[in-house]
Amino acid sequence: MSAPSVETARSLGLAAAVNARDLGGYRTADGRTVRPGLMLRTEALSRLGERDRELLGALGLRHVVDLRSLDEVRHLGADLVPGLPTAVLPVDAAAALSVPSPDGFGPALHHLPVFSADFDLYVDLRRALGSGEPDAMHAVLGDGRGAAMMTSMYRWFVTDALARSRFATVLRLIAEADGAPVLFHCTAGKDRTGWTAALLLTALGVDREAVLADYLLTNERAATRISRVDPLVRPLARAETMYLDAAFEELARGWPTFEDFWQDGLGLTGEHLSNLRAACTL
Repeated sequence: MSAPSVETARSLGLAAAVNARDLGGYRTADGRTVRPGLMLRTEALSRLGERDRELLGALGLRHVVDLRSLDEVRHLGADLVPGLPTAVLPVDAAAALSVPSPDGFGPALHHLPVFSADFDLYVDLRRALGSGEPDAMHAVLGDGRGAAMMTSMYRWFVTDALARSRFATVLRLIAEADGAPVLFHCTAGKDRTGWTAALLLTALGVDREAVLADYLLTNERAATRISRVDPLVRPLARAETMYLDAAFEELARGWPTFEDFWQDGLGLTGEHLSNLRAACTL
């Protein structure tokens, strides 16, 4: 598989979010190009310095979508995007909420948690790492359990109605943004963000090889962080082909075509798809 070009791998240049990048530049099957500057995928934005905030503030964001559970937000901190409104977080870790820009000029904030207690990787990691005991880590993640957990989660992205509705909301926001930039993220910018990006690129007509290349690019961008984690944890820290393949396999098992999944699985319309393609491709 060839590596993504400089254009398709364009970094947002954020020192505190090395996996932040623009989905623009990929070619579609009918010869169009995904428009740069409109669909931005990142990891959590809670540790940004002044220069990072300046860069984000210059993007003209319409929406910032946070796919983290609200417990993750409480633990890691809220996004530090200039002009982003603050939210009073409900108790329910899976609750969704949207907060419009107070002055109409900044981005709206959307908390759309893609969360299940069955796949709360952060709880599992804290449980495994908290004791510092190798046996405890092995009990949670050893003998292929970490990779199996990840594969099951990607299948759940497709089979769970609430998860599908959250991903659908992101796609709808972009389709209805009239070509204004939308940024979406989770914690590492890899799994929930990666599946959102895969859905977007597939809807725009980008082939599966390029979709996978974009997904796997996380391993290059986050290589330093991944290299520092315990080998038992790496299945949770890396993007792996078999994870994304599992989601697409589940999609194909439930729906004859991607267009059927778009309408019946995600509840989106043909107009949404037409608007997305018109706004986000050249």
